[in-house]
Amino acid sequence: MSATRETAVLGGGCFWCLEAVFEQLQGVEKVVSGYAGGFVPNPTYDQVCGEGTGHAEVVQVTFDPSVISYRDLLEVFFTIHDPTTPNRQGNDEGTQYRSTILYAGPAQKATAEEVMRTFAREAWGEKVVTEIAPLKEFYPAESHHQGYYRRNPSQGYCRVVIAPKVAKFRKAWEKRLKA
Repeated sequence: MSATRETAVLGGGCFWCLEAVFEQLQGVEKVVSGYAGGFVPNPTYDQVCGEGTGHAEVVQVTFDPSVISYRDLLEVFFTIHDPTTPNRQGNDEGTQYRSTILYAGPAQKATAEEVMRTFAREAWGEKVVTEIAPLKEFYPAESHHQGYYRRNPSQGYCRVVIAPKVAKFRKAWEKRLKA
């Protein structure tokens, strides 16, 4: 493996769902649930849910680009959430659930714009509302939010919402899963 690591910061609904998927991909070394895209330093979950901070629930994905590319991560991202509904994923509603790609530099921005123009629009049509914005600051969520699905697979939200997304992802991306 390469010594170079990159990070991607993505929001597409509840961070528990995104974390449960991305941590299963080959080349992904770490996934941290957190908050980004807002204007309040060090927000809490309650503050973000109150919609007064401007933050989205996001995941910070650390990956080895020699194993999985940023583009591949974005393609997975656009297959595991609905990028056509502003501020909503299923029953989760609010600005913290918006579809967002927070890029770290011009190369990530260009890739995000290209994937939106091609892959996302081919899959979802012209109605894609995902925002692409520069990453200013990422704040890790509280410790009890980290690895939530792994630690609580029988919890109601995990069984009803996350498990079906994980199953759909595992079927679609079977060849890219960790052993």
